[in-house]
Amino acid sequence: MGKGRLEAFSDGVIAIIITIMVLELKVPHGEGFDALAPLVPILLMYALSFIYVGIYWNNHHHMLHAADKVTGPILWANLHLLFWLSLIPFTTGWMGENHFTAAPSALYGFVLLMTGAAYWILQQLIIAAQGPHSLLKEAIGGDWKGKASPALYVLAVLCAFWSPRIAQAIYVLVALFWLIPDRRIERVISRKEA
Repeated sequence: MGKGRLEAFSDGVIAIIITIMVLELKVPHGEGFDALAPLVPILLMYALSFIYVGIYWNNHHHMLHAADKVTGPILWANLHLLFWLSLIPFTTGWMGENHFTAAPSALYGFVLLMTGAAYWILQQLIIAAQGPHSLLKEAIGGDWKGKASPALYVLAVLCAFWSPRIAQAIYVLVALFWLIPDRRIERVISRKEA
């Protein structure tokens, strides 16, 4: 099966996820800038979650660009990833509305952890489908960010019950890791095409 349909479906679901997040932003009552003050935590959570969804969309695009075919297990793994991504608007809203308290902060981290696990599963299935000379396997190499992120999410979930602010800092730190452009897949594909 070709990958075009999978890419289009995934792009559509991710666009809906972002739309749901922005629709959760409520217009403040009042005409001055001071009316925005109660919304600051919600806006901060929206920005962080938008960045996370954008990171997944970007990396998903690159990962599928390296894939040469799509199998049934890949389709299901992709749905698994989209399921966890679709929970980000809920956890974003809950954490923002409750000003970064323990339980919402921990659940946010758990959803990020499960989203990362789902992404890893999808990545491994694409590598398996490509066989021993997988472009994706060559591109990801040691993948230190992929190994560090789950450990940091677990740490953040645990910290959320002690200090939600430390958990928030860890979530921002992991997002910053992934914001740095990763050209590994592009380099491997360019070498193959040359």
